[in-house]
Amino acid sequence: MALCSSSATFLKPPSLQQPQGAWAWCHRTPTLPVTAESPRCWGSSGKESTVPVYRHRLRGLVDPGGRRVARPPGGLRGPRLGFSDVRPGEQSDQGGGDPRGPYLPRQASGAARCQPPAARLPRRKAPAARPAGPAVLPRWPLLRPPRPAPRRTPRPEEAARRAGAEGGWWHGGAAVAATSTVAPSEPRRRSERGGPREPRGVARGVTPSGGRGSGCAARTRGERRGEQAAAPGAEGGPGRAPRAHLAAARPGRTAGAGSAAALVARMSQPPLLPSSAETRKFTRALSKPGTAAELRQSVSEVVRGSVLLAKPKLIEPLDYENVIVQKKTQILNDCLREMLLFPYDDFQTAILRRQGRYVCSTIPANAQQEAQSLFVTECIKTYNSDWHLVNYKYEDYSGEFRQLPNKVAKLDKLPVHVYEVDEEVDKDEDAASLGSQKGGITKHGWLYKGNMNSAISVTMRSFKRRFFHLIQLGDGSYNLNFYKDEKISKEPKGSIFLDSCMGVVQNNKVRRFAFELKMQDKSSYLLAADSEVEMEEWITTLNKILQLNFEAAMQEKRNGDSHEDDEQSKIEGSVSGLDSYLPELAKSTREAEVKLKSESRVKLFYLDPDAQKLDFSSAEPEVKPFEEKFGKRILVKCNDLSFNLQCCVAENEEGPTTNVEPFFVTLSLFDIKYNRKISADFHVDLNHFSVRQMLATTSPSLMNGGRQSSPALQDILHEAAMQYPKQGIFSVTCPHPDIFLVARIEKVLQGSITHGAEPYMKSSDSSKVAQKVLKNAKQACQRLGQYRMPFAWAARTLFKDASGNLDKNARFSALYKQDSNKLSNEDMLKLLADFRKPEKMAKLPVILGNLDITIDSVSSDFPNYVNSSYIPTKQFETCTKMPITFEVEEFVPCIPKHTQPYTIYNHHLYVYPKSLKYDSQKSFAKARNIAICIEFKDSDEEDSQPLKCIYGRPGGPVFTRSAFAAVLHHHQNPEFYDEIKIELPTQLHEKHHLLFTFFHVSCDNSSKGSTKKKDVVETQVGYSWLPLLKDGRVVTSEQHIPVSANLPSGYLGYQELGMGRHYGPEIKWVDGSKPLLRVSTHLVSTVYTQDQHFHNFFQYCQKTESGAQALGSELVKYLKSLHAMEGHVMIAFLPTILNQLFRVLTRATQEEVAVNVTRVIIHVVAQCHEEGLESHLRSYVKYAYKAEPYIASEYKTVHEELTKSMTTILKPSADFLTSNKLLKYSWFFFEVLIKSMAQHLIENSKVKLLRNQRFPASYHHAVETVVNMLMPHITQKFRDNPEASKNANHSLAVFIKRCFTFMDRGFVFKQINNYISCFAPGDPKTLFEYKFEFLRVVCNHEHYIPLNLPMPFGKGRIQRYQDLQLDYSLTDEFCRNHFLVGLLLREVGTALQEFREVRLIAIGVLKNLLIKHSFDDRYASRSHQARIATLYLPLFGLLIENVQRINVRDVSPFPVNPGSTVKEESLTLPAVNPIVTPQKSGSSLDASLHKDLFGAISGIASPYTNSTPNISSVRNADSRGSLISTDSGNSLPERNSEKSNSLDKHQQSGTLGNSVVRCDKLDQSEIKSLLMCFLYILKSMSDDALFTYWNKASTSELMDFFTILEVCLHQFQYMGKRYIARNQEGLGPIVHDRKSQTLPVSRNRTGMMHARLQQLGSLDNSLTFNHM
Repeated sequence: MALCSSSATFLKPPSLQQPQGAWAWCHRTPTLPVTAESPRCWGSSGKESTVPVYRHRLRGLVDPGGRRVARPPGGLRGPRLGFSDVRPGEQSDQGGGDPRGPYLPRQASGAARCQPPAARLPRRKAPAARPAGPAVLPRWPLLRPPRPAPRRTPRPEEAARRAGAEGGWWHGGAAVAATSTVAPSEPRRRSERGGPREPRGVARGVTPSGGRGSGCAARTRGERRGEQAAAPGAEGGPGRAPRAHLAAARPGRTAGAGSAAALVARMSQPPLLPSSAETRKFTRALSKPGTAAELRQSVSEVVRGSVLLAKPKLIEPLDYENVIVQKKTQILNDCLREMLLFPYDDFQTAILRRQGRYVCSTIPANAQQEAQSLFVTECIKTYNSDWHLVNYKYEDYSGEFRQLPNKVAKLDKLPVHVYEVDEEVDKDEDAASLGSQKGGITKHGWLYKGNMNSAISVTMRSFKRRFFHLIQLGDGSYNLNFYKDEKISKEPKGSIFLDSCMGVVQNNKVRRFAFELKMQDKSSYLLAADSEVEMEEWITTLNKILQLNFEAAMQEKRNGDSHEDDEQSKIEGSVSGLDSYLPELAKSTREAEVKLKSESRVKLFYLDPDAQKLDFSSAEPEVKPFEEKFGKRILVKCNDLSFNLQCCVAENEEGPTTNVEPFFVTLSLFDIKYNRKISADFHVDLNHFSVRQMLATTSPSLMNGGRQSSPALQDILHEAAMQYPKQGIFSVTCPHPDIFLVARIEKVLQGSITHGAEPYMKSSDSSKVAQKVLKNAKQACQRLGQYRMPFAWAARTLFKDASGNLDKNARFSALYKQDSNKLSNEDMLKLLADFRKPEKMAKLPVILGNLDITIDSVSSDFPNYVNSSYIPTKQFETCTKMPITFEVEEFVPCIPKHTQPYTIYNHHLYVYPKSLKYDSQKSFAKARNIAICIEFKDSDEEDSQPLKCIYGRPGGPVFTRSAFAAVLHHHQNPEFYDEIKIELPTQLHEKHHLLFTFFHVSCDNSSKGSTKKKDVVETQVGYSWLPLLKDGRVVTSEQHIPVSANLPSGYLGYQELGMGRHYGPEIKWVDGSKPLLRVSTHLVSTVYTQDQHFHNFFQYCQKTESGAQALGSELVKYLKSLHAMEGHVMIAFLPTILNQLFRVLTRATQEEVAVNVTRVIIHVVAQCHEEGLESHLRSYVKYAYKAEPYIASEYKTVHEELTKSMTTILKPSADFLTSNKLLKYSWFFFEVLIKSMAQHLIENSKVKLLRNQRFPASYHHAVETVVNMLMPHITQKFRDNPEASKNANHSLAVFIKRCFTFMDRGFVFKQINNYISCFAPGDPKTLFEYKFEFLRVVCNHEHYIPLNLPMPFGKGRIQRYQDLQLDYSLTDEFCRNHFLVGLLLREVGTALQEFREVRLIAIGVLKNLLIKHSFDDRYASRSHQARIATLYLPLFGLLIENVQRINVRDVSPFPVNPGSTVKEESLTLPAVNPIVTPQKSGSSLDASLHKDLFGAISGIASPYTNSTPNISSVRNADSRGSLISTDSGNSLPERNSEKSNSLDKHQQSGTLGNSVVRCDKLDQSEIKSLLMCFLYILKSMSDDALFTYWNKASTSELMDFFTILEVCLHQFQYMGKRYIARNQEGLGPIVHDRKSQTLPVSRNRTGMMHARLQQLGSLDNSLTFNHM
């Protein structure tokens, strides 16, 4: 046997049972020139002779003499088997082995191993000398060699190789070259006979280098395995994954990801194929039984799912802007010019007034003038500024078809049509309903059934007892089912269809009480009853049913005949009358009728199931401006506080009975789960008017606090309504059951708590006690009215659960006496922790009384309330009778996810005196009943006055200059729980401080004092102060400060210098300047921050803006420190910090500064996303972001600087964590770029410039660089970081789409080309998803049609659209002139050669785009739709190329269950390879079909009848046949592409850009989607365009065109309600039942159909289309 190539593929003809040495097969692969390094073949003399190596597709047989011989019988086709390897186990490490392969006869054992081949095969003459260059063999058909039985049990690697051979193979030059590729540096392989050999599977263009000498032995098996595992084609090349244990079984192989690819690389070796006569040794050789099918399936799927396609060449797009200018006259003269031009008002900037919920601004009138800090100024600017938007006029058209405006609502019902296939069902349903109204006829019982299959006569023994059940079906017919027992729920043993019964007669010849049912087919059923009565009942019942069936049939016949006669006469009369008398009117009537029908028809895609789905997954989230948000809001109504001790407090004892002394309630929220107080205090005065008179009156002054209120605000807020609030609104961000509403009750200072509470804890006669208490209370109120003392407390739960459901049924607990040693908030939290423990609460002393407070939810339109700064809301009414509700400030936890960006001005400080340790002081004689007075001062001068900015208590002024904490009687170390709320000035300075003054309060009021000098009520016993600012920030942590006995002027300047020295005035410290006072503060401010890094950054920026020289390194240090700022602070001041960062970016003079600014922005954006606060970023970009005014000499633009910084961060050498965050959240940066570009064009009046002059060349270069830098991240990180690459891909698509609005559109086209160039056929599925997601977004541009320029392109004079030379194929010129649609169609064509998931994605993108065109109200007219259709005419050629994959006739039109798609696909695939190279056939086929083509179209003749000369070749070549046939069309397709008038005669590159075409069938969903696109284009295109297509198309293309139309008829055929019901119930198509042959198929119904058909009576017609 002559071997033409050492790596030639060896195929065995099926006709050769025993391989002989007379055949040789040439394997055509890429040619290599004949060189000194070419492989040698042995001649008869044993010498080497150089033979050129041909690596081409296998095309024919070569006999031993070198002559090509005829094709062997049997049709040679089959799997490609590699002859380049020996069978494992037949070659030793020293080389030498049988090179004949498994299909050559083995020589005798005594023969020499290196015997020249002449001993076995005749020697072929040496070929004549040939010129240098590759030699090309003629193309011959594929051959299929026979399959001999293997000679031994295969090893696991052979089993895997065999599995690959059985799973299907590629055929094609490109595929052969890539399936067995080795590294270029692989050593030259030695032949089994010791001679030199080329490396296994030399790839196209790969020259092997290195190798062993001619005398070296062949490489060991382990070496070859290692080289195969390291082959470059092993990873990315096509292959089928083997079982893991097979890959690991080979020594020298690396198990893991490369094993599957390495196995595929070995698939070019000759597998040992089992014979059909014996058990498959492949199966037996597996190490794990039962996995053969699984292995074959897995390997087959990998092969079938990977297609080796050459990367299509890129088409350079046209220069869009130049074309628009050059063809300006042509465009303006076009009647549809709006489809060719962008509108001038495409986008514009707008200012939206900031809408708040208050009647006036929350910012004090003089705040901006007072503000000196940059941070405070920027915050005020943020809260004062309006929203800045960029509006795109046609933005509503830039989404998918479901987001289009003015989209016609989903049709509830289509016009009702009655189809022939449903008429019978409807009549059956009418009969069924009639029967059910009459009650129907039912009967059941035991009968004896004669065996009709017995001998000639039926005997007694042939009867079997069965239970018969007579039932009525949904169509009105009756069945007589019989069972073995009375369990009729089981499937019957058989059925007798009574509508085929001709009669029921008695028959007593064989058995008593027997009767016979005579059927239409002259058969009969013999039944017998147990008694004569039962027999007569059965006969009577069955005869009634027969009578009903006969009457129904006759009535149906009469109705049908009369109806047809009437309709026919009417039609004939009207037509003949019109034609006879008014022929013109008849013609115009018909035309009007046709026009009306076409206009009233529903759009085609309205019937598409995908168009009916409500899928808004691709819709952008709705973006709202920043607004003030709250948690769960609770309205607290304080109704009453009453104690058992009551009397009339009036002097004349005329008045209501009330509490004997005034009490004051303070409400607040405590969270015992997180152990903190979560709200400010809400003070309530529930005392009766007469009780309030006991206190000394004060003159309240309204709104005289720290903020300067406007006169209008003073007119709204009335004094009387503000004095005694009783309703408060609390807010809880994180509701849960462990939140308590706590009420603390105080009264006027009288003495100790125990002494004051004792009268209220007794239940005896209280009238005398009440009078005594009243007397003491009146004296205390007159003397100590401004001092309070703790008295009692109570609590209640707020929520039932964590969902925020209020526990409205809960009531306040008993009033517990306040323990003087457990006053602090920490003590209260401990008490609340035991609140649900009755045994512990029972130990607490109880005061007899009741606190009536109710809670409720707050509606959105709740009227008359003010916020915590006393700013009234818009629902506020000026009526004085309406009570005012006060919002209580919530202390939101410092957690980013619970933080909202600030939107209003708020500047409050809460002061909490905690304790005073005075037991060791010696400075004062009396210091026991200690009261603390808190003041806020802005100076330490002697005569300075405290600021009136402390919020007052009920009954007093709204703002006061001082506040007192509750007093504990006879406590030298008192504790406090009071909260003092202060309105801070806008600008704080170093002199602002809190001053604490301590008083000893004298509580004794004995009679002795009347004779002496009146005692002093209060005595000063010390001072202490706390500066508010430290390092420029407000002090908020707990402070321990000393107490002085005096207060000299300038006390703030006192400083200890050590060694007993000090700076400042002389101060007398109490107890040796020990920190005796413990106090804490809590800042709630939207203009001051507590974050040190935040503060330092703004402070440095303020220095540089005020004229200080900016040092880049210093600024970079502060920028880097911002990475450490607290998350909740960053979220709260989000707009302010981002505005400042973008300002620094535009003013940066060093690249390092700009890059670090961008890194900080990336950090901020990432933090927001990680906390789930992406909506804040979207609100910022859309509403708050405003580009700085552009000054060319001073500042730069944000879009230029940000683009450069992004490029630097995306460099491979940059920090990968930062670049990954940039990828993941790239949408934010691209959105900022877009808005900056739009504002730059509008504000600098550059919109009127030409597109290529709007932005400098440097920016174009920067954008291109970003795209190029981004692509490797997208295409290489999709496995390691899928979310980041996916987000970056989508964000880039949105950016590119929006660039069409601002930039040079030709430049944007080039960026799309740059993007597409990074993808290739055969990419992983994820990359296909990315690519088509990109195309989907870009093609959804609102001006997608003008971007594609649907206009004539030609040389010479201006053309009319009517003269347009339409493109029906994807030529380079078409793809250049109509860039986006050409690119999309090319990519869809390429995707059709991929596996199913990729095909579905591509087809979905195309179909959704066409649906959008169909629904777009801008292009609703017929002419617009026809113009759009011209852009998609090349889709015809695309479908024709894949006609064999669409022409599926043996599958139900119903979609396959998605859960079984893989299995079904494997079952329906043809037996041949799914990927083939189209064969070119002669033109005789077209000539023979030409005469029958239009006959087939008209329906007169069929091109597939025997009269067609070459019909057998047609069926084998194109698999075209009647749609009724079940032929799966497995033969290879042969296309005629050489016809002179073919549509693609000018096509240079073809749709796919290569010669490899799949021929596996598409599934139903793919076919239907493609056909819908086809029908839409066909429906929309003009008649001229269609006629032009028919004239240009070749006969073969016309045949394919009408084949597609025929497939449309089959796929969208309405199968009837019964068919739909059976498929929805999973019953499959209606088939004939074996158990009963008495009725045709239409009567074969089951019980399950009865209920289903009743539901179908009300089927929406739109549903039926889902099953077409």
